[in-house]
Amino acid sequence: MEITIRKAVKEDLPLLLTFEQGIITAERPYDPTLQDGAISYYDVAKMIEADNVEVAVAVAGTQLVASGYCRIEPATRPYLKHDKQAYVGFLYVDPAYRGQGINGKILAFLKEWAYLHDILEMRLDVYADNDAAVRAYEKAGFKKHLIEMRMDLRDDPTYLAQ
Repeated sequence: MEITIRKAVKEDLPLLLTFEQGIITAERPYDPTLQDGAISYYDVAKMIEADNVEVAVAVAGTQLVASGYCRIEPATRPYLKHDKQAYVGFLYVDPAYRGQGINGKILAFLKEWAYLHDILEMRLDVYADNDAAVRAYEKAGFKKHLIEMRMDLRDDPTYLAQ
């Protein structure tokens, strides 16, 4: 079945919220800092309407099967060569459609949108231990850049001894 990529519309919202929960479920094992219970990463309805965000969906027939977004934002640090960048997130592919290159098609659509808005720097965050996601993003042309590190002081024996 042919997969097409298009801009999301508000009628897509119920399924997009389901995709968001799929992302959260997949990421929980990688992030002990996430709150227990129901959480939400995004205000998808606002993202669909925003001028500086493109929410893309992949469609197989009439069924939404994947999502992603690209947000234009100021550069993260004032000393970088670029003053604006595109941040990519909300990448989800329905499990029944994985392995068909849909993530790459969504990313290509979002790259084109960023380029048309004169953005030449694109970034995303991925959990370091999520090997499958890291490989997918590398396949799409992303390169590892920084590693964010954290420490839970409740797990530090030096801290606890005080």
